[in-house]
Amino acid sequence: MTRGRLLVIALAAAGAFLMPTGLSAQERYPARPIRLVVASAAGGVHDVIGRLWANKLKAALGTIVIDNRGGAGGTLGVGEVARAQADGYTLLLGSNSTHILHPLIARQPIYDAIRDFEVASIFAVTASSVAVHPAAPARTLEELIAHAKANPGRLSYAHAGVGSVSHVASEMLKQLAGGLDIFPVPYKGMGPAQADVISGNVAVFLPNITGQVIELHRTGKIRILAVNAPARHPALPEIPTAVEAGVAGMIVQNFFGIFGPAGTPKASSTG
Repeated sequence: MTRGRLLVIALAAAGAFLMPTGLSAQERYPARPIRLVVASAAGGVHDVIGRLWANKLKAALGTIVIDNRGGAGGTLGVGEVARAQADGYTLLLGSNSTHILHPLIARQPIYDAIRDFEVASIFAVTASSVAVHPAAPARTLEELIAHAKANPGRLSYAHAGVGSVSHVASEMLKQLAGGLDIFPVPYKGMGPAQADVISGNVAVFLPNITGQVIELHRTGKIRILAVNAPARHPALPEIPTAVEAGVAGMIVQNFFGIFGPAGTPKASSTG
C-alpha cells in the first residue's frame, strides 16, 4: 500500500469533531479568540472556505481570527500550527495540499501529516476546473489543448505554489492531454494567481470551483472550460467534465478540514 493511500485512510478514519478544553474545570472553551491558520494568501479557495467555516461557527465558538500564512506552498503555515501549543486556540484549515500532496513530494517535510496533527473534522469537498482568461483563443478544453500543441512553450499557467492541488492538477492535465508544453508560474496562493489570470498576465489556471470562481465566469472575467470531476457541477450544468472533453482520468477533487496540533484534547464534560 502506498504512503499516499495510508494518509487518505488515516485522515478518513480520524475521530469526531474536537472541541478541545485542556485548560481548567473553571474555564469553559473557548475563553478567548481562536486563531485559524489558512496556509495561503487571501482570496483563494482555502481563504474562502476558512472564512465561511469561521462565520458558521461564530455563534458557537465566538471570535475566530483568520491568519493567512502563504509561502512555500503553504508548508510554512502548516508547520507553524504543528509546533503550536495544543490548547485548541491555534487551528489549521487543512486540505489535500497540506496533508497528502506536500508530505508526499517534499524531500525533507517539515511536518508529519499524521503524527503532528489531530483531525477535528473533514467538512467540505470541491472540484477543480480548467479556466482561462477570456481573451485566450479557446472556448473549449479541446480548443485549449489544440492551441497549446500548436504553440509549444508559449502558454503559461498560474498555480498556488509548488505541491498545491492547482499545481499537481495542471501537471496532470499536461500529461493526460498528451504532453503539453505549458510552463508554470507559481504564486503564494490561488488568490494572487487568480488575480494575474484576470488581469491577463497568465492565460491558464486550474482553480477549485467556488461561488467566487463561478461569479467570475458568469461576469466574463474568466472562462471555465471544463470541470475536473466525475460529473458536471450542479451550478454549471452547461460546462462539460474534462473526461467528457476527451481527457480520460482528469478528475481532481480537494477536501478541506480543521486540524489542531497533536495532543489537542477532545471535548470534556468539565470544560
